Amino acid sequence: MNKQIEAEQSSGNIFADLGLPDSDELFTKTKLALQISQIIKHRKLKQKEAAGILGIDQPKVSAILGGKLTGFTLERLFKFLNLLGQDVEIVVKNKPTSHSIGHTFVAHSVEEGSSASLSDVST
Repeated sequence: MNKQIEAEQSSGNIFADLGLPDSDELFTKTKLALQISQIIKHRKLKQKEAAGILGIDQPKVSAILGGKLTGFTLERLFKFLNLLGQDVEIVVKNKPTSHSIGHTFVAHSVEEGSSASLSDVST
């Protein structure tokens, strides 16, 4: 007995697929928080140590690592990346004619000798 499973192609942004308001911002924040989390993990920092670097308390670090990003602006997440020794580059360019609206991309560049992978994501 074969059952047909209905599936729907993802847009690449789970928040948009769920119809959530501000889905682009939510997705961008999530990608930035993932970068912060990966840096903390790579450096083997304890949450309290990361809190000291970021100038916040440990529960806020726990919230970021757990994806609870309410109360964190994009600007604040950029600052956290800067404090963790990362440059944040914002590039504004014309959208392709194939898109009806512009998109936001979060990319992690791979430094020479690094084992990190590129995570270029469209919102």
